[in-house]
Amino acid sequence: METKSKKEIKGMGTELAPTIHIGKGGLTEGVVEEVKNQIKKNKLVKVRVLASSSQEKKDLARDLADRAGVSLIEVRGNTVLLCSEKLYVAKGDST
Repeated sequence: METKSKKEIKGMGTELAPTIHIGKGGLTEGVVEEVKNQIKKNKLVKVRVLASSSQEKKDLARDLADRAGVSLIEVRGNTVLLCSEKLYVAKGDST
């Protein structure tokens, strides 16, 4: 599979609707497993962090990416964009 730049992946992400929502329950194992499952199928997942979530969005996004074994592409407002590590390999840039 061909790797893509962060800019290309962000462009692909603009067309996606969030398929996972994180609320007051926070980051649970069920959420992590759902991200893993959707990444296997689609390679790219958009997650919505609801206002009722108690954790800081960027910290939650990094934790989710680490636990699911995926790449964190972008945190914009209440939305987190994640992709398969096969699709994007970080070249020293941070989110």
